Amino acid sequence: MKKKNTFSYAKYGYLFSLPFFIAFLIFSLYPTLYTAMIGFTDLKGVGKTTFHFLTSDPFANFRAILTSPTFHTAFGNTIKLWVCNFVPQLALALLLAAWFTNSRLKVPGSGAFKVLFYMPNIITAATVAILFNALFGYPMGPVNDLLTRFGILSEPFNFIVKKDIAQNIVIFIQAWMWYGYTMIILISGILGISPEIYEAASVDGANGWQTFWMITIPNIKTILLFTLVTSLIGGLNMFDIPKLFLMGGPDNATLTVSVFIYNQAFSGGYLYNRAAATSMIMFVIIVAASALLFYLLRDKDEAALNKIMKQQIKEQKRKMKEAKNG
Repeated sequence: MKKKNTFSYAKYGYLFSLPFFIAFLIFSLYPTLYTAMIGFTDLKGVGKTTFHFLTSDPFANFRAILTSPTFHTAFGNTIKLWVCNFVPQLALALLLAAWFTNSRLKVPGSGAFKVLFYMPNIITAATVAILFNALFGYPMGPVNDLLTRFGILSEPFNFIVKKDIAQNIVIFIQAWMWYGYTMIILISGILGISPEIYEAASVDGANGWQTFWMITIPNIKTILLFTLVTSLIGGLNMFDIPKLFLMGGPDNATLTVSVFIYNQAFSGGYLYNRAAATSMIMFVIIVAASALLFYLLRDKDEAALNKIMKQQIKEQKRKMKEAKNG
């Protein structure tokens, strides 16, 4: 009798995935757990490595952060900056995605346009911060020069000392940097929709607007959820532009939670315990907000179908059990 070959290649899959798990454990999981632990200690000070757990009041650091007016300001700024840049970013990305994927338009040079629109995303944040710092420079920046030349301003204006203007500049920069990335993600989702659906809609007399809202949007719901969740995570961790461009100013107008954490840990008192507590608070907020988004944007029809199937399986098992006992 011929011996059956029982050789398995599965072990090679585990072997190739091992470097990722090692890197994840060392550079992601361990720092996360260590940060969570530090939030319950008294660790602070330059170069200090010894600490003690706050046994009498373990949540003292968390309570101090949640009652801090500066944290409230930073959290409010973070939400405002994210929402105000994500809404126009998504609207523009949807418009461009619909434009590039419309078979009727056949946009010439669409590949070059996609590269051009995506390019701001590959420019480093430090470069962007230096660029906009130069553009809005006072009193000799290009923006001031243009506005005074055309008579819009009678004299140079220092834009970045005004709270609302500084926030709007940061909002514009964030939207400008990320709309190309969002556009590419949406285009990939739209291209995954079967062309037969669009052909059927065209035969039925649907115009472009009806096709977009009745076919495109429902079929890229999962992609929109991915975009929303990733943007939420990135927006609540916004750091580079507010820090590098305006250092959180003027008067904390662009102070985000990530900049607040940086200031707690590496500026002034080196309050590593407070910074770790803030990080864990934001971690919980991001997880809760992401779970809420997944729940609100879930496919209700699919969820109802899965529920019915589970009930049927449960009923079938019950009948089989009754038949076996009977």
